[in-house]
Formats: sequence, C-alpha cells, structure tokens
Amino acid sequence: MSSDNLPTLAEIEAAAQVVYREFQPTPQYRWALLSERLGTDCWVKHENHTPVGAFKIRGGLAFFDQLKARGQLPREVVSATRGNHGQSIGWAARAHGVRCTIVVPRGNSVEKNAAMRALGVELIEHGDDFTESADHARQLAAERGAFMVPSFHRDLVRGVATYWLEFLRAVPQLDVAYVPIGLGSGASAAIAARRALGHAVRIVGVVSSHATTYADSLAAGRVVEAPVGTRIADGMAVRRADPQALAVLAEGLDHVVQVSDAEVAAAMRALYADTHNLAEGAGAAALAAALQERAALRGRCVGLALTGANVDAGVFAETLLNQ
Repeated sequence: MSSDNLPTLAEIEAAAQVVYREFQPTPQYRWALLSERLGTDCWVKHENHTPVGAFKIRGGLAFFDQLKARGQLPREVVSATRGNHGQSIGWAARAHGVRCTIVVPRGNSVEKNAAMRALGVELIEHGDDFTESADHARQLAAERGAFMVPSFHRDLVRGVATYWLEFLRAVPQLDVAYVPIGLGSGASAAIAARRALGHAVRIVGVVSSHATTYADSLAAGRVVEAPVGTRIADGMAVRRADPQALAVLAEGLDHVVQVSDAEVAAAMRALYADTHNLAEGAGAAALAAALQERAALRGRCVGLALTGANVDAGVFAETLLNQ
C-alpha cells in the first residue's frame, strides 16, 4: 500500500460509524503536569480507554465490517499477535459469529492471553517472537482452510485512522504528534487521517531501540530484519517490517525516534504520576520520545498517542518500584 492508496476521509468516517456501534470516541486531554514536564502544551489521546484497553479494536471492527460488506465472512480466522491485535480480532470475530484462533509467542503477556481467551479465542503459543508466531499462523490457516487476518492491511488502517480523525479534529492546533510503531498500522493511520483532513501536523514514529527493524528499514529503503531484545515494549517487538507499511511510513513520517526500555519505563511512571493513567510499554513510547526531544518542542503543541494499557500487573508494579 502506497500513500496514494490510503483510506479517504469518507472511508474513515464510514469506519467511525462502525466503531461507534461498539463504543464512543475516546477522550483527549491536556494534562497540566504532563505539559509542565514536557515544557510545552501536551495533549494525550486516550486509546487506553477502549473496551479492550487499546486502539487496535478499531481496526478489527473495520476489517470485519468490510469482509461482511463483500460477502466474504469466513467460518474461521487465524492471526498472530503480542496481544492487542488479537483482542481486536477476537472481539470482531465474536460479534460476527466467526471462530477465531490466535497465535502468540511463548512467554507472552499472561493478562493479554487471558483477555483473548475471555473473548472466545483459541490461543496457541508458538515461537520465540512475533515473526515466528505470524509464520506459524499463516501455515495453520493454510492447513485448516481458515482466513488469515494480517497484522497490517488497508482495512485495519482505515479503522485505526478513526482515532486520529477524532484527535486532529478535537485539537486542530497540534503541531507534532508522536505515535509508536509496532507493525505500522497506528503510524500509517495517523498519516492517513492527516492527509484526509489536509492537516499540517508532523507525525513522528517511535520504535524501541531494542527492536529497530523500521528504523533500519527506513534508513536502507528496504525491509531489514533486526533482532528483538525489548523486555517491556512488547507491542513494538517486531523483527521484520511490513513492506506495505514501510512504503507509507517512508513517505509520511517526519522522522523516527528510538527509545530504550529505560526511557519507556520512565514514561510509564510519568504517565501514572501526572495523569493516573496506566500505560503499557508501547503505550508510553510516544511520551518517551517526546521527552527525548523535549528541547526542540518548546512552544509547540504536542500530541501523544497513549495506545494501550495492557501491561501485566507484576510488570507494572516492578516498573513503578524500580526507579
């Protein structure tokens, strides 16, 4: 998918109506303490307030709605995830009466796994990272004759773009917005919404410095695999960039910031202290990047995507205590 094939304003608005059958637009707030910490106006888009605690649900709802509209709803879907995409697909599959199997890496978040099972998902643990899980999911789908739901697709981007449409319309004065990059739907959606609205906001992508496939691939102009070593930002723990996402991000991102696990942990603590909101590692990455670039942001209106709150209680407790 190139930037020329991004969802249009009409398509994103139609997807929003699908999303709003399940929940209302999420809030965005200017937090005084957080703005003080960053040294400039700072707005947070609270995608941690969706029914699955993350932005991904929007993509799943839009994806299944399009399958239904085309008369292509399958009897079973298979996908791979570190958790939030799996909840999204599980939620939408349940709503449409479709069986759902999700593959996760071994050692995946206990609480994300439990949340997926609660949605009726058949959960399979396979592989040491997301890429191995995704490869196994494709093989499993072929063996079962099931429909393989990808982690990056235009219809997923269309759904995710609804939160960026909300954000940019609610805070039109945004100068720069930070968004974490997992497989790329969130950042691509930000670019799509900006283009649809004709907005001038600069979109900054954020990757883990322990999972640099997108930073390396953007620099090289082609997909470059990179080892994954992040312990806290599982939503960004991708070894192989998606070529379609890469094409969109190469054209639409202002730049990319790499954040360490230590910076992410500090941002999780800051969000809790300043807003009393829970953020998983990837959910706090946008703030981590903004704090890294704090000196260059003075006088600008900054937007942060708090993309998810699904962190295991034990991990969060350890993060709070180990300052």
